[in-house]
Amino acid sequence: MPDSTATRERATTTAMPTAGATTASPALERVDLPIKGMTCAACARRIERGLSRAEGVHSAGVNFATARASVEYDPLTTDSRRLVETIRAEGYDTAGTSRAEFIVDDSARPAGSGVQLEKHLTRLAGVVASSFNLAAMEVRVDYLPTATDARAIRQRIEEFGYRVREVPKGAGEAAAEDFEQAARVAEYKELRRKFLIAALLSLPVLAVAMSHGRVALFNFAGVNYLQLALTTPVVFYCGAQFYRGAWAALRHRAADMNTLIATGTGAAYLYSLAATIAPNFFAAATPRGSMIGMNGMSDVASGVASSSHVMPPVYFEAAGVIIALILLGRLLEARAKGRTNDAIRKLINLQPKRARVVREGREVEIAFEEIALGDRIVVRPGERVATDGIVEEGQSAIDESMLTGESLPVEKRIGDEVFGATLNRVGSFTFRATKIGKETALQQIVKLVQEAQGSKAPIARTADVISGVFTPIVLCLAIAVFVVWFVAAPVDARFTTALVRFVSVLIIACPCALGLATPTAIMVGTGRGAQLGILIKGGEALETARGIDTIVLDKTGTITRGRPALTDVIAAQTTISEDELLRLVAIAERGSEHPLGEAIVRGMEARGLDMKNKIARFKAVAGHGVEAEIEGRAIVVGNAGLMRERGIEIEGFVHRAAQFALEGKTPIYASVDGRFAGVLAVADEVRSESKSAVESLRRMGLEVVMLTGDNRATAEAVARVVGVDKVLAEVLPEGKAGEIKRLQDAGHKVAMVGDGINDAPALAQADLGISIGTGTDVAIEASDVTLVGGDLRGVAAAINLSRATIRTIRQNLFWAFAYNTIGIPIAAGLLYPFTGWLLSPVIASAAMSLSSVSVVANSLRLRRWRESRREV
Repeated sequence: MPDSTATRERATTTAMPTAGATTASPALERVDLPIKGMTCAACARRIERGLSRAEGVHSAGVNFATARASVEYDPLTTDSRRLVETIRAEGYDTAGTSRAEFIVDDSARPAGSGVQLEKHLTRLAGVVASSFNLAAMEVRVDYLPTATDARAIRQRIEEFGYRVREVPKGAGEAAAEDFEQAARVAEYKELRRKFLIAALLSLPVLAVAMSHGRVALFNFAGVNYLQLALTTPVVFYCGAQFYRGAWAALRHRAADMNTLIATGTGAAYLYSLAATIAPNFFAAATPRGSMIGMNGMSDVASGVASSSHVMPPVYFEAAGVIIALILLGRLLEARAKGRTNDAIRKLINLQPKRARVVREGREVEIAFEEIALGDRIVVRPGERVATDGIVEEGQSAIDESMLTGESLPVEKRIGDEVFGATLNRVGSFTFRATKIGKETALQQIVKLVQEAQGSKAPIARTADVISGVFTPIVLCLAIAVFVVWFVAAPVDARFTTALVRFVSVLIIACPCALGLATPTAIMVGTGRGAQLGILIKGGEALETARGIDTIVLDKTGTITRGRPALTDVIAAQTTISEDELLRLVAIAERGSEHPLGEAIVRGMEARGLDMKNKIARFKAVAGHGVEAEIEGRAIVVGNAGLMRERGIEIEGFVHRAAQFALEGKTPIYASVDGRFAGVLAVADEVRSESKSAVESLRRMGLEVVMLTGDNRATAEAVARVVGVDKVLAEVLPEGKAGEIKRLQDAGHKVAMVGDGINDAPALAQADLGISIGTGTDVAIEASDVTLVGGDLRGVAAAINLSRATIRTIRQNLFWAFAYNTIGIPIAAGLLYPFTGWLLSPVIASAAMSLSSVSVVANSLRLRRWRESRREV
């Protein structure tokens, strides 16, 4: 994956990318390719290397846990079809394609159709193949649902110049997540079927082996042929995938988990086959009474029969039972891995399948895929909003917790924005669709999280390097173990002893747990963050967040709400009440466009005061205030300079105005008919959660700094309210990034929290950029973490979640490394001289499978992470 800091720096110099583009460069596109056939981290690494070497590929990352390849490429040089061919050339395949069919309008045929249209479609990220039947005017497109959809393909056709007349029913309806879920279910069912067959056929073979020839039922001359008959289907049907994978790796001069399994079980099966077909040769080489069983210790061998028949030991049970146990491990692993992405799947499943739109004056129910920009959509109580839009009629309270993590419903009125998949609680309303398909907030969140889940944390690089050389090292080690035991064991049992040790080492050394350690934790951690309204862009951001020691908070729009609000009204005359003073001043300011005047008008509306009276005369005094005539009264509203200029005495309220300034408020004076009437105060109101958010950050041992362009007095007033000790005030927008760099130069690991366009350079400069989701798209694009709901308390939650995720990764890596460090020497027989213990290949295969499942289970604990579990 590309370096996130570099990506953020580039993002600050460009506008938001279009759908399908990458932030790395305007010329590059990104596609996620689902892969089937991977069995371990070595497989992922081999595909990653193959894709990285392909022409036109800028960068490639393969995630073993998600079974996806994330590729950034130059669309002028390569396309999705060639990327799929590269994956197939490495011995793997994509999980499949879906097909969309379109009937286009012959009357709108553009110049240069046919082949040019097919090429135009193939350049769309995710399109694998396209064909255009000119006679039937039918376009067929095979595509990857994880990368594009039928709507995007239709737009591409219309961009070329054709008008789509008809989309055959059912064409291209498969959603990406439905498609992947179906593929996972199919894989799970296949694994379950093969495991059941392997278990049923291997159990009798295991019973024969465990009897050691002492059970009369198994004591007959043809017992080895019976074991051969039962084991052969297990090896060649149930275990075929391992042998195919090993052969594919061998053809590419590589080795992976399949190599270890195929070599171990294949050696046991082929030796046993030869011993069954030519028993006399092996019996002569292995005297009766000194043959060894599956546990590698001297005993009557598996299949040793009566006093009249001496048969050589066979290890059919090792081949059959190991394959069965590995399939069981893969089955449990597939089930557990399917749960790592539950958070995203739950979000997507909230999207309603149908919507009620107003067409030609009446309500019509249509499929979600048929919603068009500008459609007016009706939403009733208890229904989910179909897509993003603006309310045009009615009002309601909407539960947006699935996006923001905030449980309280949000009031929506005419002009307010609504988001797809959120739940309408009470009233009915009509809204106009402004975003559809992959452009909606929900789909953008899903895209961000999926990209994060496909990323790698720096901590994973060690595991990647080790997994790349692990299997060849294990093969060499297993051969060395075979040689040592062949030399050291008693002559009459050395081959069988060496063979069992060889198989045990190969089987127990599978690197699956190593490959799952990092991606599963990132998947669950980022998914849990999405449920809480915290979007973490990738593994690097997770690891960076863990080491942060300084938090820099932008003031306006981050600590404060970002717009002035009326805070105080004090009347100076006994003949006029506070409400009456506010009413007159608001009517006067209604003619002004100044932000402070707008704040006073909003304050009056909030109190429900009457504003029906009109202004008879209005005059704006530039830089000072306004003058107006209302209900026959002369009203003057402005600063102290305007009052003095009009000869109005305000000395009695100067101290109160000074107090307002200390509190970060702006005083506004008013007079009625030439007499001072009172003072109002307006301030950029501090968010209610800011103080508790700062306290949480300080409890975590973080230094909190406030950065603002406001004057120092106002900045320090706000800092006192929320509990910030260090203030960087009067900093121009272009100087914010410089302040961040100075902190970094002093040795601090800095996180910057902001919301505006002028925060984007500082967000990019910081070690970790955190944007408030209610801010601008540019700020969000330049950041590593986005707080969807705009709640500043999410900063502490994001850092705590990052710490929990990285801790889980470290635990996973520790146990994965420890498992192999401990397991391989035991399998090799290191303890035998001291304890007489030898590890059975069957036990080794069970331990190998359980190690992978345990790593995934440990990652799944993050699904229960709560904000209240603060890590100080």
